[in-house]
Amino acid sequence: MSKTEHSGYEEVDLSRLKRTRMTDIERKVEQAAFARPVEAGQSLDEFVESLPDILAARDLRRFARIVASATHDGKAVIIMFGGHVIKTGLAPLLIDWIKRGIVTSLATNGSSSIHDSEIALFGRTSEDVAEGLADGSFGMSSDTADFINNAITASEEAELGFGEAVGRALRDSDAPYKDLSLFCCAYESKIPLTVHVALGTDIIHQHPSANGSAIGGASMKDFRIFAREVGRLDKGAVVMNFGSAVIMPEVFLKALTVGRNLGYPAHGFAVANFDMNVHYRPMQNVLNRPTLTGGQKFNFIGHHEIMIPLLFAMVNAEMERLKNE
Repeated sequence: MSKTEHSGYEEVDLSRLKRTRMTDIERKVEQAAFARPVEAGQSLDEFVESLPDILAARDLRRFARIVASATHDGKAVIIMFGGHVIKTGLAPLLIDWIKRGIVTSLATNGSSSIHDSEIALFGRTSEDVAEGLADGSFGMSSDTADFINNAITASEEAELGFGEAVGRALRDSDAPYKDLSLFCCAYESKIPLTVHVALGTDIIHQHPSANGSAIGGASMKDFRIFAREVGRLDKGAVVMNFGSAVIMPEVFLKALTVGRNLGYPAHGFAVANFDMNVHYRPMQNVLNRPTLTGGQKFNFIGHHEIMIPLLFAMVNAEMERLKNE
């Protein structure tokens, strides 16, 4: 193409743009919100204050205040969780919150009862699934299965829910690590810890000691208990979901509709989801749908073994601040 040739296409005239000056418009990020370096030996409060006042860091700081305020005001604080929370060593934090009076009830799936019982009884849990599946040995620990299945079978006569039955069995056992058992602590503290089972999903179901009628009955009782706890939610209360991608979001939605159907004030509460990935059910059934009639929602993505201890430390600090006000 020669210097005298051109494309023939029309172009916009940028000189006609209506422009503004930075002093005339707002921005979402200001330098005052930036993070600050933390020096060795600084306190937790100084670390939290050093976080940027932006996006998830701002939300986490705000949510910690909401949890602390809920406890201070005597509101319900419900924690739902999956088995991975126990496997990543976080039971001591939940136990601490039970003893501090922060959490009012807990709810989980069947795998949590297995990991919790194995930690209490043997001090270890979480087998190599791929290796065990290859030769058919996966989940075939008879002492684990029989301990839990026998506890559930015994629950029929005692009219206990699944979580109560496991907690009672651990309390009455000579388990050397029962002080690390969330189920035992909840039972002793008279805090509802309900277990919501899908038959066939847990290794204890593949053993001859499994009693489907007892498992179903105990878990159904736990659903009714959980629905009553969800019915206690109102403005200022809190629900947290730690890493349950399917079971607890589904159970929570049904428990919530039961509570509202029965006329309980289950509106206006705050919900938060903590997980390592974004999943459909927690986003819809924990965060979006329950808050359509009011309330606040938070979503935090990150590893449980980092995010949950950080949250707990921040809430404990906020509790101390409220106590001293």
